[in-house]
Amino acid sequence: MITHTSDPQVLNALSEIWSLANDSRDALDNISLLGSDPILPTNFKVGTAASVSIGAASLAALEVWRYRTGREQNITLSIHDAAIAFCSEHFTQVNNKPVMQSFWSPASGHFNDKDGNWVQLHCQYPHLRDGVLRVLECENESIAVQKAVERWSADELEFVCREQGLCVAQVRSPEEWNNHAHAKAIKNLPVIEIIKIGEARPEALPLGRQQPLSDVKVLDLTKVIAGPVCGRTLASYGANVMRVGAEHLPFLEPLVIDTGLGKKAIFLDLRDNTDNRKLRELLKTADIFVQGYRPGAIEKFGFGPEAIAQKRPGIIYVTLSAYGHVGPWSSWRGFDSLVQSATGIVHEGMVGSNSNKPLPLPCQALDHATGYFAAFGAMIALKKRMEEGGSWMVRVSLAQTGDWLNNLGRVEGLQTKKPTRTQISDLLEKHESPFGCIEHVRPPENFSETQPYWNSGSVPLGYNKPSWD
Repeated sequence: MITHTSDPQVLNALSEIWSLANDSRDALDNISLLGSDPILPTNFKVGTAASVSIGAASLAALEVWRYRTGREQNITLSIHDAAIAFCSEHFTQVNNKPVMQSFWSPASGHFNDKDGNWVQLHCQYPHLRDGVLRVLECENESIAVQKAVERWSADELEFVCREQGLCVAQVRSPEEWNNHAHAKAIKNLPVIEIIKIGEARPEALPLGRQQPLSDVKVLDLTKVIAGPVCGRTLASYGANVMRVGAEHLPFLEPLVIDTGLGKKAIFLDLRDNTDNRKLRELLKTADIFVQGYRPGAIEKFGFGPEAIAQKRPGIIYVTLSAYGHVGPWSSWRGFDSLVQSATGIVHEGMVGSNSNKPLPLPCQALDHATGYFAAFGAMIALKKRMEEGGSWMVRVSLAQTGDWLNNLGRVEGLQTKKPTRTQISDLLEKHESPFGCIEHVRPPENFSETQPYWNSGSVPLGYNKPSWD
């Protein structure tokens, strides 16, 4: 039985996630959770979300380990340490300098519309910034952006920008979100979907290895936080993870540094026939394929779930999106902070704190939880492949995770102080890398036999050759 937590909701939430594995074995006997919320300055149960999502991924890794070796392990996870892992990018340093300094564009943030309502602009990538500035007809300067937004209503600006593939979200109240057509479309979806999409023979993994995912090959076609956290988590359990990007695609180097631990990184342009064939060659011996493009985007290059299941029977296909695969927003781009604004989280933070400005969560909790949920689903599907065979799809989204977080309830946490770097120094470790000396948050879960770790520091995108060796 799960022990050592004073909050019974943590136990119930983890049990509910584990039930999505459709596994008759009570693996929950193998985990002890320590502590309770609040850990961070928010009324949302972010520590609970962190411990449940990381705990679920940990249990899935142990199930793969048990199936491969016949040996049991136990896990100890502090809710405090799990919450710190959700803030990992804010504690990462290179050569003693924080990687997240000077991160935001002047055009990014929350702005008042003509009626005094709030709208969020996400302009971290040059093409998104330039597109929003064209719509607003203003310069890339926060005061100019505010004046331009005041010519619009929030819902009109959101619609016009999103029709052009830009990233804008009206700050909705929880009630407005619950009454929205998209909220209704995804309401009954589970937070993690694990679906068999093809037939294949059972595949055993080599016995007697050092970590749960030793010899497991992962193609990671994701960026920003959620997808890369999935790959980083799999790497910490021993997987051979290859991050696939392209030179023409924008990226945020601070997040590459934080989420690239334990990974190789290659460039392949899927528009190019030669590079497309190279990815197909890598796919032939891959076990897990993780992609974070919006629904329908990667299919045109021949890498949708059904196509990949035909090319590589037995593949585990993991897909992450902002708003889910159904509903009127399913094809829209999005990021954690935008989903927080669109779904009532930011509004509730503002009202709950008696603030006159939007108040997001103190970390990108939707991103991190979704990444760990994706890793959980990938490992459960991997175990199913060993047991019964088949190709499997794992589907998660930030919006589904947001609804799940919302349903965890609240805690009086706004007056809680966010832990300082000095206070969490025992959770930090160092890796040498081409970027310099990276100091980062270590994996928060403690295994009794195969402690999770990263075998290398992060490397720049395109640093490696497209080979599993």
